[in-house]
Amino acid sequence: MGRVTVRRPVRRISTTGEERRRPDSLAAEEPLEIRVGGKALAVTMRTPGHDVELAHGFLLSEGVLGSREDVAAARYCDGVDDQGRNTYNVLDVTLAPGVAPPEVGVERNFYTTSSCGVCGKAALDAVKLKSRFSPAASPFEVKTDVLVKLPDTLREQQKVFKSTGGLHAAALFTPDGGLEVVREDVGRHNAVDKVLGWALQAGRIPAPDCGLLVSGRTSFELVQKAAMAGIGLLAAVSAPSSLAVELAEENGMTLIGFLRGDSMNLYTGDQRVLT
Repeated sequence: MGRVTVRRPVRRISTTGEERRRPDSLAAEEPLEIRVGGKALAVTMRTPGHDVELAHGFLLSEGVLGSREDVAAARYCDGVDDQGRNTYNVLDVTLAPGVAPPEVGVERNFYTTSSCGVCGKAALDAVKLKSRFSPAASPFEVKTDVLVKLPDTLREQQKVFKSTGGLHAAALFTPDGGLEVVREDVGRHNAVDKVLGWALQAGRIPAPDCGLLVSGRTSFELVQKAAMAGIGLLAAVSAPSSLAVELAEENGMTLIGFLRGDSMNLYTGDQRVLT
């Protein structure tokens, strides 16, 4: 399995004139090719680890999967390095009998970068997938004094971030502030896919009883992924985009941004936040 961190030499320079060389820990970034039934579907740049969860979450957010029973098998296949060793960078998902394969419009004929998941979609309408689980029906409610503690709780569980400073994180949380699962990745969308993939494999999708927390900004795609999992509340440490707010409102979701210190911005769905 690819390493989560890589050690590299670094020359550290200070304006005081101090200079020294030392090893530094970097967050690993490697490509993962996701195949369905042996056919290449997408390549994403990710931090190795929890790849099966990532594939499950990606296929859930693309509308291919709705439950863990939709997958018959997931296995690594023929990705090898120049010495013939398996790189564990190609994952093939076999769908259960009766589960429809991805539509042609889902195929990505390019790679998905660590920071962008939807930029390969040909048109905006193509990414406005309709969820089989309505996030508007989520009864999830949470108090503000619980919300403001979440970023610190998340940071405490970001083990790889502590050593590298270079990873995003996502988590599912309960109304009392408990974190059900935390995943890290160089890509925001990958971290969310890993969380949703965990929930799918655990039989927790749809997840109307949980909120989704992300460590960075909120893009259109992160709102889309939450909606496809039936999650009614998405909270982020940083800013949302205008399209993220529009999509959250359209889907009856609660969207929170700038969750820092003792305050937050509530953009949509006031009814789920108890002051």
